[in-house]
Order: sequence, then structure tokens, then C-alpha cells
Amino acid sequence: MSSHVSSGPQVAVIGCGYWGKNLVRNFHQLGALAAVSDANAECAARHGEQYGARVASFSELLQDDSITGLVIATPAEQHAAHAQEALLAGKHVFVEKPLALDVRDAEALCAVAADRDRVLMVGHLLQYHSAFLALKGIVADGTLGRLQYTYSNRLNLGKVRREENILWSFAPHDISMILSIVGSEPETVTAIGSCYLHKTIADVTTTHLAFPGGENAHVFVSWLHPFKDQKLVVVGDRGMAVFDDREPWPSKLIVYPHTIDWKNGMPVPNKADGRPIEVAESEPLREECHHFLLCIAGTTACRTDGREGLRVLRVLQAAERSMRTNTSESLIEAAKSKRDGVMVHESAYVDDDVEIGAGTRIWHFSHILSGSRIGQDCVIGQNVMLGPSAIIGDRCKIQNNVSVYEGVILEDGVFCGPSCVFTNVNTPRAEIERKNEFLPTRVKRGVTIGANATIVCGVTLGAYSFVAAGAVVTKDVADCALVAGVPAKRIGWVSETGERLGPDLVCPRTGKRYRELGPNRLDLIPGEIAV
Repeated sequence: MSSHVSSGPQVAVIGCGYWGKNLVRNFHQLGALAAVSDANAECAARHGEQYGARVASFSELLQDDSITGLVIATPAEQHAAHAQEALLAGKHVFVEKPLALDVRDAEALCAVAADRDRVLMVGHLLQYHSAFLALKGIVADGTLGRLQYTYSNRLNLGKVRREENILWSFAPHDISMILSIVGSEPETVTAIGSCYLHKTIADVTTTHLAFPGGENAHVFVSWLHPFKDQKLVVVGDRGMAVFDDREPWPSKLIVYPHTIDWKNGMPVPNKADGRPIEVAESEPLREECHHFLLCIAGTTACRTDGREGLRVLRVLQAAERSMRTNTSESLIEAAKSKRDGVMVHESAYVDDDVEIGAGTRIWHFSHILSGSRIGQDCVIGQNVMLGPSAIIGDRCKIQNNVSVYEGVILEDGVFCGPSCVFTNVNTPRAEIERKNEFLPTRVKRGVTIGANATIVCGVTLGAYSFVAAGAVVTKDVADCALVAGVPAKRIGWVSETGERLGPDLVCPRTGKRYRELGPNRLDLIPGEIAV
């Protein structure tokens, strides 16, 4: 990676203290630091002079169009308010962990970021550590076999805080890593904590996570420990791995190909020598800051976005409740709706007059408006709006950031790619009411609509047709047609399984033969399979 970004997004860092000073340094080295701000005027002036950055108030930076991103490193209780103000001002936001101190505040931030199309990134630093990324790759490629359990220690003597307990101060990094490795949210969270320095602020906590796939994890954090310990252990049925950030770079990540053999009905450990994994030496914070700049530029998807921060926050809040009540907290029940066989995430909203088929799942921040009908076994992604009175067939998949308006009918098995668009009026004006001009749109069985495609109202997409990413469809599309471009034109044919057909019109997946019955009509030859 280049040591200096000569042009591109310009950011300001809000909070130049204990951790903020490191963010100031890194964004300066990346050539992206335009300004700094701190409640302590002397601190702000010192960093401004050291790094050649303008010193300004938070309110001044909100109004400065030359600043594209705000980096928030203020005390944790101020994160949500500062992030919301920045997003509403049109800024991209990088906020240090935790995203907020309340799940509802975090949900609101995610909704604002989606509505304003702004980057909302959370400072889960270890997701940018090259050793952790290598560990995640080892788990994903099956080197350790079936994942069984993970545990982490994050221990030290100080820095003791008073605005948050040890759970909120130390555990977010470990929870973020564990959720990323397991690839799901836990079913239950159980935590215990002990207070020694203050009667209501926990200094030591242990949190246990139980996942739907049978994996388990625990997180042990303390700021009353005789030495510093930062370790993540991952155990699978074919090996184990240790990420120890206190070790020098050549030994930060060690894989132990230990296994358990069964002899005479008894488990017998089969130990093996540890194998160091070579990882690139780099400063994780620098990688994280560079990632934020790439996200602002639109060249990469945010690895620790607001929704990832929200998942971590949900676990933290459940752990807090568990410590307070001495009971296990269920996250699965909170994500289910009262409809039998239907999963509605707790951040989604479903109006009363809605029909939803069994097996359908509705994810984060989606809104199903009244009068809409959704079939069985559908997947409704994040930040989706359906209706009012939208009709969705069985087994449809609607990816993130899609709106399906009144008058749109999706038949069975339709796939809508991320951010594809359905219009409902041909000549919209903000100041003219044209609801009586809505035109119906029908998407027939098995259609695939690519990411960012636009379907102009009043058209019909033929069965099993395929709309390429970014296409703008202004006319009816024939069955099995492959269309692309602006405006979309047919560039070929696809089979019912979505495979592009060659000159022989034979599906490479199933061997079924098709035939052209005219310049814009394809027909399956019944019972004929190519050899």
C-alpha cells in the first residue's frame, strides 16, 4: 500500500486524545487529514500544528463541503449523537467502537446512513489486522475442520474508565472477531461480571456465546490483571489456531494440527508441533484508516459497517442484561415475529395488514407496507421496502436496498439483485402528485434482475429472462432473453437454469435443447437432451 494518498477524500478527526491522536497521525500519513477538532482547545491546536491541519469546531466541520468524512473518537457516550449529526450533514462517518451505547440508537444510525447513502464504519480495529485476516481465511478454507469453539482473553492493568464498564471498553473487538469467524449471530448470551473499584462498574467480565450451528465462544476481559494478554484461540475438529497479538510478527499466528482420536471408545489427544503462519507486517490502524478512504471513494465495500457494529452492540447489550438479571439472554427469540414459521428481524417493521408465507425471512431495517402479500420461503434482504400492496410470489430473493412499489408483481422464483430499481411513474416530478398514473409491472417466474438494474414501469419481464447488472429496461422482455445496456436490448438467450446459451441453444448445465421460433421467441424442445 502506498505510504501517501496524494488526492482523494479529505477527512477531519473529532477527538484528538488518548486514541484519537493515533487516528490523526494515520490519516495525516495517508494524505487525507484536512482538519482536527477537540473539546480541549489546547489539544486541538497542538495536533493541528504538528500535522499541518486546520483546527475547527465540530459545527464548522459539519458545514464544510470540502470535508467528505468525519472520524469520531470522542467519549463513547457521545458517539451516537456525533455520528447522527455528521450523517445528517451528508458526511461519511468512521466512529470508534462502540457504535453507540444503545441498540436503538445504532439502528437509527444505520437507517440514516442507508437513507443518505453514506458510509457508516465502526472502528473494530482487529478486523484489519493481517494475522486475524489470515486466521479467518484458515477457518474458511477448512484447515481447522469443523469449527467447535473459540475463546479470547483481553486483559491488562488499566486504563480504567468511568463512562463504560470493562465489557463495553474491551470486549467489542473480540466479539467482532468471533462473529466474523463463526459467520452468524449467537442464539444465547450469558455473562457474569464483578465490580471491585466501583460498586456499579464491572472490572472483570466473562461472556459465553452459543451459536445456532453448535459453535461456542467465550470472552474474558479485565483491566485488573497483572500482565497484558491479547489472545484469540480457535478450535476445530482437525486443528487449532492461536492469534496472540503480544508475540512478534513471525509467531503472531500459530496453527496446531492437533486432533482427537477415538480408541476403545475413549478420546485420545493426538498432539502435533505448531506451525507459524506467515503474515504481512502492517499497522492495523493504518489499514483501517485506508479502508475508510477506499469506502468513501466507492472502491470497496465496508468490512465493519454500521450493521456489523449493530450486531456487536446487540451481543454487548444482551451480555449487560444477562449480568444484571443472572439469566441467559436469547437473541433468536428477539429476531422472530409472532407469525408462525416467519422470521422478522427485530429492526424490521411489518404493517398489520400484511400476508407472509411460512419459511420467509425478513432481515435488518426492511419495511413491509400494508396490503402487501409475500409468498413462502422468500428472503427479503436488508433495507428493503415492499408496498403498499406489493405482490411477491414463493421462493423469491430480494437483495439489499430494493424497493418494490404498488403495482409491481413478482411471480415465483424471482431474484432481485442489490439496489435494483422499479419505477412506478414514467415522468415523475417532486411537486406534482401522480399516484393515479402508476403503471403495473409484472416480473414472471424465474426472472433474474442484476444489481443496479432499472425496470421502468409498465413493462413485463418474460419467464426466466435475465437482466444484466446496470441495464435499464424500457420495453417488454421475451421469455429466456438475456438483455443488457441502456436502454436494454437482447444480447442472447439463457436457459431456465440461468445459463447463457451458445449457438447450439443447448443448456450447458442440464443438456436441454431450445429452438428459436422467431427473432424474439425461444422455445424448449420437449424431452430432448443433448448427448
